[in-house]
Amino acid sequence: MSYPVDRRRFLRTVGAGAAALSGGAALASCGGSDEPSTTTLTWWDYFTLDNFQPGMTRLIKDIEAGVPDVRIERRTFPFAELERQITLGAISGDLPDIAIVDNVSMNTLGGSDLLADLTDRVEEWGQADQYYKGPWDGCQVDGRTLGIPNQSNCLALYYNTRMLQDAGVKPPTTWAELASTAERLTRGERYGLALSAIRTEEGVFQFLPFLWQAGGDLDTFATYGATALSFLDDLVAKGSLSEQCVGWTQQDVNTRFLNQRAAMQINGPWQIPTLKEADFDWAVVALPRDKEAATCLGGENWVLTASSKHLDKAWEVLEYTQRPSVLTPYLVSFGNLPARKDLADRGAWASDPALRLFLSQLPLARPRQYGPHYADASQAVAEAEQAVLTGTAAASAAARTAAGKIDKALGER
Repeated sequence: MSYPVDRRRFLRTVGAGAAALSGGAALASCGGSDEPSTTTLTWWDYFTLDNFQPGMTRLIKDIEAGVPDVRIERRTFPFAELERQITLGAISGDLPDIAIVDNVSMNTLGGSDLLADLTDRVEEWGQADQYYKGPWDGCQVDGRTLGIPNQSNCLALYYNTRMLQDAGVKPPTTWAELASTAERLTRGERYGLALSAIRTEEGVFQFLPFLWQAGGDLDTFATYGATALSFLDDLVAKGSLSEQCVGWTQQDVNTRFLNQRAAMQINGPWQIPTLKEADFDWAVVALPRDKEAATCLGGENWVLTASSKHLDKAWEVLEYTQRPSVLTPYLVSFGNLPARKDLADRGAWASDPALRLFLSQLPLARPRQYGPHYADASQAVAEAEQAVLTGTAAASAAARTAAGKIDKALGER
């Protein structure tokens, strides 16, 4: 399901803003008809919630004022629909010039020849080294640069400071400490730890750090997947983690933490605005490590479609959005982290301790870049976690079963 923005109202709004920002020249281009040289670029994204609209409207006004002779026509889709609409658009011929897509979508879209190859443009631009490795790697497919990181996020461990103080424990830094701390913090209807193990990409997003921390990856799931699954299963067996986590989204997890029915939670920086309204003190630390430290990279990428008739102008827009003076207010309005290292000392993330913690983890954040059949591998991981945490399969057996499906998916490149 999709819906277009009210184009007449939208253009009237951005036209007024552009006129205010650019004076007479903008006024002339926003009059009764466009100048012949004006290029209209279509733009798709999935930021449909009301709280995203002021920041997005401001960004588009800024682009139309700062990039000569360009007009943006934006269309939004529900999160789960955007990738499918782009794929369908390849058949119908209805594709945007520009899109903001989830970084996981690079697995599917990157291997379909739908996205424009930006390699030469990026090389000439000369700013690739300004980005954190994880976000930038997430835009690389088969040696080509197919996108520019829009914003990034990752996972960390939130904790209720009073609960840890009362229990006489410190924030855990290792798996062993996480297990013992969660056990000590579990009391009555309160669990020591909450996380999402739902049978979707949300749950896999939260599981993969455990796999990587154990020293493994998807291609060694039979061994290291079993280790990670066993660790989580033990938390459930000891009552430190609710079995109900198999049905929790990350928002559900945060609600448990806010209701103080979980002393710790694994979650991302997008929860910080809500947590700032909590009536208790909390803090955030890096995810506890096992053999190594790791967290999972989330966020979006800018992409251009290969079929666009306006690639030069669309690239000009992308390049403009990455200017610090443009990018910083946009990211702040969304509550997002920058994917650029040179923005680390700007915006709210420069002074907010929680945001700075997440920012410090971006160099460790790994993209889920596994090829066009990643969705099948992800589903196998989700099924294994569900089976183990609900007690229907042992960790070793579930890991072996999942490994067979994962190996098949990863081999179909």
